[in-house]
Amino acid sequence: MHEHPIIHVGGLSLDLSAIFMLLVSMIVVFVFVRVCVSNLSVENPSKLQNFMEWVVEFVQSLIGSAMDLKKGKQYISLGLTLILFIFVSNLLGLPFSIITEASGPTEIFGYTIEATRNLVAGEHAEILWWKSPTADINMTAGLAIVIFILMNYLGLKNNRKHYLKHYIEPFPIFLPLNIIENLAKPVALAIRLFANIFAGEVLITVILKLGIIGIPFLAVWQGFSIFVGALQAFIFVILSMVYIAQTTIHEEH
Repeated sequence: MHEHPIIHVGGLSLDLSAIFMLLVSMIVVFVFVRVCVSNLSVENPSKLQNFMEWVVEFVQSLIGSAMDLKKGKQYISLGLTLILFIFVSNLLGLPFSIITEASGPTEIFGYTIEATRNLVAGEHAEILWWKSPTADINMTAGLAIVIFILMNYLGLKNNRKHYLKHYIEPFPIFLPLNIIENLAKPVALAIRLFANIFAGEVLITVILKLGIIGIPFLAVWQGFSIFVGALQAFIFVILSMVYIAQTTIHEEH
């Protein structure tokens, strides 16, 4: 079983692989988008510009399916950022992994990696450095918490009366259930994304252990994993927009 390069800094446990892969995802998305919009043209758009325009229109359609697009235009940048970041993060662990082997206590930045702290002669630990960021529950939980805070803040800011009223509908006795429902939303977002991506990477590890026999299965699963990565990015974004719409928009019946 591969270990994570966790160090303790000031009472905090930091997973260096998660931080590193987060930075990689951010850089990949930023560079890709920057290249797509580097030479904008109305008369002769490049293929990358056409692709980016399609992504923007796709996000607009997602938001439009969750709320009135006139009210949802302000969330286009949020949806675009989420879908690109999550899609890239879902795929980074597919091509390869970077694993190092430690045979004794190993330090980095002056801090000892916890998985190697108690190693004795003859023991070793395999440290996983490259993986899909979304295969880490801390990463998906962070994304879900951002959406949770945002949707409740916007609900209180833009729709306070009806936002607070919905907690006691249809009857005040439903208050505990409505609170639990609200708290369950980020939990479901985080676990769904994490479980699907983590399970995919575990299966890749199992297939690799089959050796040459597993190559055809690996090729098929790699292709399917791209579909799963896109699907999970889509699900996360559409649910995020639905949750925001539920708290911020009130329609009279």
